[in-house]
Amino acid sequence: MLFEFDAEQRLWQDTVHKAVLKECPPALVRAVADDGADPTPLWRGYVDLGWTELTDPADAVELAIVLEELGRATDPTPYLATLTRFAPLAPEFADPARSGTAVHSGVTATPAGGGWILEGTSRYVLDGDRADRLAVVTDAGVFVVPATAVTAARTPAFDPVLHLAEVTFTQVRVGTGDRSSADPARARHLALTGTALTMVGACRRALDLVLDHVRTRRQFDAPIGSFQAVQHKAADMHVAVERARALAYFAALTIAEDDPRRPLAAAMAKASAGECQALVFRNAVQLFGAMGHTWENDLQFAVKRAKAGELMLGGATEHRAFVADHAAGGVS
Repeated sequence: MLFEFDAEQRLWQDTVHKAVLKECPPALVRAVADDGADPTPLWRGYVDLGWTELTDPADAVELAIVLEELGRATDPTPYLATLTRFAPLAPEFADPARSGTAVHSGVTATPAGGGWILEGTSRYVLDGDRADRLAVVTDAGVFVVPATAVTAARTPAFDPVLHLAEVTFTQVRVGTGDRSSADPARARHLALTGTALTMVGACRRALDLVLDHVRTRRQFDAPIGSFQAVQHKAADMHVAVERARALAYFAALTIAEDDPRRPLAAAMAKASAGECQALVFRNAVQLFGAMGHTWENDLQFAVKRAKAGELMLGGATEHRAFVADHAAGGVS
């Protein structure tokens, strides 16, 4: 297992970085948050670039590079939900031009006339109000249904450009042809890793903003970045980001190579990203001072995206417990 990007991956990283800077600048994110601008053209841009075709597990590292950059940019599209929630649960239903998401709980499947009836309500479904298709996890298996078959209402979220929804299934009939053969447990590993990478990217953005600020903000006729206390906080942020980033990419590698350490690596990545966002959130706001609390400061988008990621698919405490049980021999 190689732990460094090869030449093609470095080129891919540079290409993605430049594309995201051009297509998803901070001004666009602010327009979505402030004015309700439609991010659909941005999603179509990702489709045209071929980024929505990274659904093969062998492409996990390349997908990871995209997810980190989109986390850094506070991407306002359903890319994360489509590529890390829907695609792993319904690979045979993949369509690069259509968005999707996953419904992990709250829905039951009852046998009826050679098929099943889906009933129930799931809360806080990522992009549940705007995805074209939903992969629904039930005790009877994973079923794919069109968005038109359900009722969805967006739920207010801490991150102003993040879409969460309450999705209700009322007598939704599905057949054998709507059933996916994917393993939900394996799909969860990519969902965890993808969320961790998004959080890492957001934390990187927060660190970049802080470094720019402390280099230019002056007190006592000197940049505040020259003060030892400020340097220590910035260094702690850098170490936390690099640690979480390394674990997230290791998790992506285990997915790409179908390594048996995949469940442990995904849990470690999510736990580390959760710990990282807590430290970055605290230090970034402190180093910006009162400016860090204002709506006009772009820091808010980065820290809110990272904090929202901590609340998805279990927090750092839950995943640390999984890792501890594994180390103690309680989890295989």
